[in-house]
Amino acid sequence: MKFRSTVGQAPMVGFCEALLQGIAPDGGLYVPEYFPDVELTDFADARTPAQVGTIMLAPFARGSELEASLPVICQEAFSFPIPLKRIPSDSGPLYVLELFHGPTAAFKDVGARFLAACFERLNRNQQAPLTILVATSGDTGGAVAAAFHGRANTRVVVLFPKGLVSGRQEKQLCCWGDNVLSLRVNGNFDDCQRMVKEAFANPELNQAVRLSSANSINLGRLLPQAVYYAAASLNYWRAAGQKLNFVIPTGNLGNGQACVWAKTMGFPIGKIVFATNENRPIPDYLETGDWSPGASIATLASAMDVGNPSNMERLRDMLPRVELMREAVSAYSVSDENIRQQISRDEQARGETWCPHTATAAYVYDSLSESDKAQSWALVATAHPAKFETIVEPLVGHPVEIPEALARLLDLPTHVSDIEPVLEALVDAVK
Repeated sequence: MKFRSTVGQAPMVGFCEALLQGIAPDGGLYVPEYFPDVELTDFADARTPAQVGTIMLAPFARGSELEASLPVICQEAFSFPIPLKRIPSDSGPLYVLELFHGPTAAFKDVGARFLAACFERLNRNQQAPLTILVATSGDTGGAVAAAFHGRANTRVVVLFPKGLVSGRQEKQLCCWGDNVLSLRVNGNFDDCQRMVKEAFANPELNQAVRLSSANSINLGRLLPQAVYYAAASLNYWRAAGQKLNFVIPTGNLGNGQACVWAKTMGFPIGKIVFATNENRPIPDYLETGDWSPGASIATLASAMDVGNPSNMERLRDMLPRVELMREAVSAYSVSDENIRQQISRDEQARGETWCPHTATAAYVYDSLSESDKAQSWALVATAHPAKFETIVEPLVGHPVEIPEALARLLDLPTHVSDIEPVLEALVDAVK
């Protein structure tokens, strides 16, 4: 299997090269040269995400240095529960796919742990350490820091926007020290993402430091995320004989893109609906056909505050005409007021306490037509509500219990440096 750049001006590379480079030399994002068609019978004995992932990802890693290690890597990445839980609904079968049972209580733990396991094996015999650059709007940086913390011959540089992540999210970004450098940027997420992209394009920095990325621009983040959609849809298909439809909160579009990839490979996935906050570039594109990214808008669902989603480049590469994309996905924007109402309502109606991001998925589901809701749906729960206690607790009227893993991180000391949103400041910090 080879991987090509979405820009098309860089040579195709193998699996390990795509992971290590993160972004192609021409500035494009790596995508598989083709998607293998799966035979569901090949997964007859695969029930857990680790078992599904070992089979599903084998074609992508075949012939690479990581091929033999793939089963163990999948075991490391999927070492915590990812339950598909039935929840009350007045219409058809409704479930929630809980992705927040990992060490940092967010869905990003899966991709980050997979990538860290791969990089540790690829980097063992290198003289110079590998520096992982990651821009985060909240959850990504904490997950990457946790996954790479203490791993030999690697270091992580996390950039996050000052004042635009929750207090507990910021604590998760800054509690590590050691081989993790946390940089609080005087700007927004788009500034952080731009600085990372500029760093990869900077010849001086790349000569001085071995760089890679752990954002969802890295192929090694998206492929393992596709696994939990594959596993959930497979298990539901076996139990109910029906395809499972998904409503996915999305900001930078990595999680949504992963579901599209799983469906493209032939897993029993029905409709794919993206729930966004008031940052509207994706729903606006599907409505108008004009791609017009803009500055990010701060919302209650802060991890989705992305004005220029990187993975739209991959989705448009796969579905180059808006008519094709409309057939494959739909997208709806949810306001802060809608988020508040949904958190309050579902605490009573469904007995579920949502984080602001998961609330966008619940709101979009409730807005679907009755004929659509008669089908089988899964809301994707991307983060534990305890990470957003200042928003959630006043709306539900009670404290949200903190998961044990998150509580442990909140007790650690803080390590952080403040920088301006310019490349020079990042280069100085990294060097």
